[in-house]
Amino acid sequence: MDLKSKIRDVPDFPKKGIIFKDITALLKDGEALRYAVKKMEMPFLKKKIGVVAGIESRGFILGAIIARDLGVGFVPIRKKGKLPSKTVSAEYALEYGTDSIEIHADAVSRGQRVLIVDDLIATGGTAGAAAQLIEKLGGEVAGFSFLVELSFLKGREKLKGYYMHSVVAY
Repeated sequence: MDLKSKIRDVPDFPKKGIIFKDITALLKDGEALRYAVKKMEMPFLKKKIGVVAGIESRGFILGAIIARDLGVGFVPIRKKGKLPSKTVSAEYALEYGTDSIEIHADAVSRGQRVLIVDDLIATGGTAGAAAQLIEKLGGEVAGFSFLVELSFLKGREKLKGYYMHSVVAY
C-alpha cells in the first residue's frame, strides 16, 4: 500500500516555511490505518515490550492501537502541565528556545521495556526527551516506532544507541 498517497503536505503550518505532514487522511482510512500500524509494530512483536508510551498527540492514537495489538498497556507523554498527577519532565531544544514534556512519575516500572511511539520524527528532540523520561523512571527504551521520518532533518542521529523504526521516509 502506498502510504505516502494518504499523507498530505500542508505548506506554512504551523509557521511560514514549514511543510506539515498531515496524516489525517491516513487515520480516517481504516485499511490504511490498519496497514500503517502493522508496519509500525512489526519489528517489536517479539521484543518483550512491557508498555507503549505515546507522544502527544498523534502518538496517542497510533501508540494505543499498537499497545492493544501487543497486549500491553499504554502511557501518555504530554506537554508540560497536562497530566493530573505527580510527573517527571525533560526539556528539549526547539528552533528558538526550549520546550518540555512530562510523564506520570508512576507510569513505568524499574526495568520495564518501553516502546516509544509517535507519528513523526523530525529533528529528534522530542523523541530524545521521551527516552530521557523513560530512563529517569528506571525503564528501558526497547525502541522507537514512527510512521513518518523526515530524514533530511537527521533526527535519527539524536537517537543513536537506540533501535529506531520508521515506515515512510521523506
